[in-house]
Amino acid sequence: GGSGGSGGGKAKRNLKIEAMVGLANTWDPEKHEVKGYLMSEKLDGMRAVWNGHQFFTRTGGPVHAPLDFLACLPPGFCLDGELFMGRGNFHQVMSVCRNQAPPLGAWSKVVYKVFDAPDIKQVGLAKRLDAARAALANHASGANVSPSSSSSSSSASSSPASSSASGRVEVVEHNVCRGKEHVLEALAEVEAEGGEGLMLAVPDKAHRGKRSNDLLKVKTMVTDDAIVVGHKAGKGKHTGKLGALECVLRSGVRFQIGTGFSDRERDDPPKVGEVVEFRYFELTKAQVPRFPAYVRVRADIDADEFPSSG
Repeated sequence: GGSGGSGGGKAKRNLKIEAMVGLANTWDPEKHEVKGYLMSEKLDGMRAVWNGHQFFTRTGGPVHAPLDFLACLPPGFCLDGELFMGRGNFHQVMSVCRNQAPPLGAWSKVVYKVFDAPDIKQVGLAKRLDAARAALANHASGANVSPSSSSSSSSASSSPASSSASGRVEVVEHNVCRGKEHVLEALAEVEAEGGEGLMLAVPDKAHRGKRSNDLLKVKTMVTDDAIVVGHKAGKGKHTGKLGALECVLRSGVRFQIGTGFSDRERDDPPKVGEVVEFRYFELTKAQVPRFPAYVRVRADIDADEFPSSG
């Protein structure tokens, strides 16, 4: 494939990568029967696609990983996953992985957690994950692999050459979901350990990009993203500081986020045009979030995903 693009200016998005990325809807226990789905922990990291040659963000921007990290990945074999530095370390992993010239050793604690192999066609997720494990094992042992190769489920740990790679690239563990009660039990367990939530993936459908019910995210409080369109001044103890962010959802619904901020964040709030993540209890009939609370700025989500407020 052609490399290239001009230097300077805003990096062009890679639409091929963007179209490849499967995005999750939120699990609704009343609507979505998930018995038999593959369940895993929702990782609080940075989404990244390995196209067999280079890392990209979920919108197709380049990720500048060091060569020793890239050496752990199978050439010519596409993977989708999360660059992860442990629970609760979202800001650290974003800082490291968005740096275009990361300092020596900055990536030493980053692990690429693989949860799909998008180029493996016409098979379900379980077989795609088998193929990913086989590709990583073959790469670690020095064998070549192509996406069409069969998925012998050999273990990467059997090869001495794999020890450095196996710590830096791992296939996410999935369990077969037994139903709604199992989801709620597993969610309570993950959240008690400081995890963010769960992912539920349809087991037997071929991979498809874009947002769909093939992939569902589960959290006690729902999270979503919104773009900041204004600031409302604080009153009482917040006089002279931020009172609330005026925000717009992807759907175009306008609302305010007035809680969840630290004093420092009220002094220096997210700017107009920035995308923020927030938690909320549920949507009203008018599709407005109930009890929204601020979580963080999402620098990895493009403002283009939201309707223009102008």
